[in-house]
Amino acid sequence: MTIPDPKSTLVEGLGRLNEQVLEKLDGLSEYDLRRPVTSTGTNLLGLVKHLASVQAGYFGATFGRPFPGELPFDDDDPQADLYATADETSQSVKEFYRASWRHAEETFAEADLDTAGKVPWWSDDEVSLHQILVHMTNETARHAGHIDIVRETIDGAVGRGATDRNIVEGYDWPAYVEKLEAIARRADAR
Repeated sequence: MTIPDPKSTLVEGLGRLNEQVLEKLDGLSEYDLRRPVTSTGTNLLGLVKHLASVQAGYFGATFGRPFPGELPFDDDDPQADLYATADETSQSVKEFYRASWRHAEETFAEADLDTAGKVPWWSDDEVSLHQILVHMTNETARHAGHIDIVRETIDGAVGRGATDRNIVEGYDWPAYVEKLEAIARRADAR
């Protein structure tokens, strides 16, 4: 089977992931958007800020189109792109994410999948738009999974978003968790 327009397929897939990432932030307080829920400080707004940052860089400077705004990379704080400061609003981080996607869409409009770019920190720094689209789809999907787990930890919200829960409705989740706990204990006792 031949995919009629591979570039559109990749761009549309990444675009859907972008929408889902933002939708997972809906309905939470500033505190819940920022609070660390893992031992390494993983937090929702930080994941979105990170994705916006790398998206802006990979689809910007990589192809000679630097993002017009400042990127939050800081030599003094290597984690600066993974959290929102107290002075940054959640709306500003969301808008940064949207702006990074709009900038990426301009790159897609100007470039073909085989358009060459350069990522200086990669061991093989010569890349194509195709490679970067695949890389960013993987990066976004990985962090979207983190966002799913963090959101579920905060308030129990599950699925891709409010309009696409992608989970069995009405299922007895507490009983299911108990079943899995019992299975884990039996397997550990062997």
